[in-house]
Amino acid sequence: MIFLSNITVIFYALAAFLVLLYSISQFFLFLNYLKKREPKPLATFEHLPFVTIQLPIFNEKYVVERLLDNISKMEYPNLQIQVLDDSTDESLEISRKLVSTLQQKGVDIELIHRSNRSNFKAGALKNGLETAKGDFIAIFDADFLPASDWLSKTIHYFTNPEVGVVQTRWKHLNRNYGILTKVLAMALDHHFTIEQVGRNQKHHFINFNGTAGIWRKECILDAGNWQGDTLTEDLDLSYRAQMKNWEFVYLEDVETSSELPVVMSAIRSQQFRWNKGGAENFGKFGWKVLKSKTLPLSHKVQGYAHLLNSSVFVWVFLMSILSVPLVFIQETNFDALLIFGTGLKYTVIILFFVFYMSFRKAQSSQFKDFHKFLFQFLVFFPVILGLTFHNATAVLEGYFGIKSDFIRTPKFNIISNKDTWKENQYLGKKLTLSLFIEILLMAYFSFGIFLAFKNQQFDYMPFHALLVLGYSIVVIKSFDE
Repeated sequence: MIFLSNITVIFYALAAFLVLLYSISQFFLFLNYLKKREPKPLATFEHLPFVTIQLPIFNEKYVVERLLDNISKMEYPNLQIQVLDDSTDESLEISRKLVSTLQQKGVDIELIHRSNRSNFKAGALKNGLETAKGDFIAIFDADFLPASDWLSKTIHYFTNPEVGVVQTRWKHLNRNYGILTKVLAMALDHHFTIEQVGRNQKHHFINFNGTAGIWRKECILDAGNWQGDTLTEDLDLSYRAQMKNWEFVYLEDVETSSELPVVMSAIRSQQFRWNKGGAENFGKFGWKVLKSKTLPLSHKVQGYAHLLNSSVFVWVFLMSILSVPLVFIQETNFDALLIFGTGLKYTVIILFFVFYMSFRKAQSSQFKDFHKFLFQFLVFFPVILGLTFHNATAVLEGYFGIKSDFIRTPKFNIISNKDTWKENQYLGKKLTLSLFIEILLMAYFSFGIFLAFKNQQFDYMPFHALLVLGYSIVVIKSFDE
């Protein structure tokens, strides 16, 4: 019995220590953010270069018309638009008709359709690149609505010949649609303020976010073109390009409007792809970053922290599972290690301040709106805990090399609170193995609360209460489709 107790404490302490390291890395990014300087282009182009806009689409019947109408209004003289539509449903015919109508109006636009969809989005982008006229390639997913002057705000940064990518910040059109959109918006605001700016300020590795950015075509080709061996082809190409010394520019003050997923099945598919892809890219680049003879130590450390970001879900899930036995463990040889478990409260404190900074940037800098942030954070934290099993599974699949298809996040054309997703044909399945396990986890952590009262050991009860709340929200929202 003492052996099992020792093993439990050791692994719990290890997981807690790794979570603490994650929060420390976030704190350093926060410090970098406080010293931020908005980048400026070196000059302006005397003659605007040719740009190709690529629109990768797969079964997007609800938003394709909105997308093409928006892109066709882009104010830029030397422009080609590629509709990379691999659809297998009626949205392909919608695209064809819209493209034909725009062509008749004189818009330089073409539809490229592949029937095999090899390498998914990466394959579509690479295929389109073969006939792209532009020296610069802007990419927008189907749910993005850039402003008409977007290109004029971004293109001039390429007057620096070393710049390979310009990435802009996402703005969320439907952030107030419900609990789920508020949580997602808060997480993405954090990434697009603290993380992207914090890394870019020190020229650490950052990533093109798959959309709302523009590439130098030469950079794409020099880095080895798009590859489909991971689920996050954007992160993959970003690392290959930066390891060849291309510079990335991140523009926090240039916003690109987008639509957040509003149902749990869509969030699950998005989270699974992002977290598994991150783990796959760690396997692809972890050793290359470590053994590089040209990268400074600080770049290597932050590169590892970046690639391991999604792994925090594995560590938190391990902590949560092991915290229940700790309620009734009476004796171990490693009690001192449990001090790392107290690091979780410091993680919460750090994230509280970090997320408040992103709230001030993305939503309101007025202190009178602090109560709005407090409510959002108090909802955000348990929901993220409720997704730890799902996301940890994705990360482990990535580390163990288990391959899966690129499951795109369905879009529903939800902008206002009056819009509805009911009867949408892209809704996912309600009953899944993951959902069944999450129901069991609700019961498991409820048992932890019961043990706390039975043994008069309340150290872990707040953690267990948050877990029960988080998994409850995830399960209830999964059935509410």
